[in-house]
Amino acid sequence: MSVTSAPATGTDVTVTRTSSRARTRGIAVAGAGLAALGGWGIGALLGADYWITDVQGTARVDIPATVGSTIVVALLGWALLAVLERVASWGRTAWTFIAVGVLAVSMTPIGLVEATASTRIGLMIAHLAVAAVLIPAFTRR
Repeated sequence: MSVTSAPATGTDVTVTRTSSRARTRGIAVAGAGLAALGGWGIGALLGADYWITDVQGTARVDIPATVGSTIVVALLGWALLAVLERVASWGRTAWTFIAVGVLAVSMTPIGLVEATASTRIGLMIAHLAVAAVLIPAFTRR
């Protein structure tokens, strides 16, 4: 009497691919937080004081706010990507266009607040660093 195993199905491959993709995206969320921290640090090395003034007053963009908001936005982006992937075959492409648009829009306030040039540069570096981590990781096949 011999024992045979059931033939492999496409479901096994799909589960493996999905869990691998989720792992990659989870690591990307953490990586985005580190990228924001790194961008913030580079700005600080360039002399950024991270004090900004707008119509609501003056505030400092500190490390906890930078990393925390980055992780929240990354998780929201992941959630949007998951929804788009479920409802459309072109969901990943749509998400990429949306992500690039969000990056462009996120640069606008940097130009509207009163801040030193080094603070503006530090904020731009942080935004670009986060996008450089999230967009390729989230859209990876």
